[in-house]
Amino acid sequence: MTEDVLPLLARIAGALERLSPPASAAPDFAQARLFRHDAARSHFVPAPDYPLPLEALVGVDRQKDTLLRDFQRFAAGLPFNHALLWGVRGAGKSSLAKAAFMACARDRDDLKLLEVDRDEITALPRLFDLLRGRPERFVVLCDDLSFEDGAEAAKALKSALEGGVSGPPPNVLFLATSNRRHLMPRGHIEDRGRIAAAEDAEEEVSVSDRFGLWIGFPPMDQPTYLAAVRGYARRYGLPVRGIDRRALQWAQARGGRSGRVAWQFILDLAGEKGVSLPL
Repeated sequence: MTEDVLPLLARIAGALERLSPPASAAPDFAQARLFRHDAARSHFVPAPDYPLPLEALVGVDRQKDTLLRDFQRFAAGLPFNHALLWGVRGAGKSSLAKAAFMACARDRDDLKLLEVDRDEITALPRLFDLLRGRPERFVVLCDDLSFEDGAEAAKALKSALEGGVSGPPPNVLFLATSNRRHLMPRGHIEDRGRIAAAEDAEEEVSVSDRFGLWIGFPPMDQPTYLAAVRGYARRYGLPVRGIDRRALQWAQARGGRSGRVAWQFILDLAGEKGVSLPL
């Protein structure tokens, strides 16, 4: 009877083996400088270099210097801080993050940028464990980070940045951009008791406290906005005569001034003039 069962067990084992997902291939970080992390497949998708040079960003000199200095220390193996870029929408937080990385990585093959989706924050501890001990150094970027659903993702982020008993991986710098300095939504606090609200406030601070660098982006004033527009126009050979009036009209129609609005105006002007741009 045992001999009759063995072929059946072998077929079952073979079927289970075919159903199981194949082992993930070792990541090949030599393909590119920038990657997007697909947490569902534990896969790294290479992306092209970010084309906008750091010097093209206007009105964020203080933020530029602070972040670039942190990147340079990280790249050199010196002490560094995880960074939170926070402020109004369209201020250039994501552009600065990628442009500063490119400026630092230009002559360093071992420096990589991995972009993770904010919905995959719970996978960060596993990602950090995967990167730990590799010869490359990784800037892990999460754009537009916030914790709409509360505690689980926040706890995962804190766990990743603290690293448990082994500490955080020394070859990973985590960088987040957000419209909120404290990352956690406040709308749900009003319907809760005083003690619960105090606990929520404490949780907000405990998450953002994991970032050693808080780099703020205030609203863009009119002179800075116009300087950004003129700077882009000169860089890409666009006419600057009468550009201030048109740029202000564009901002008024968009309901505000920002680096993003300045760039969108330049895109429109370049299209009108038949000029190709790098983005």
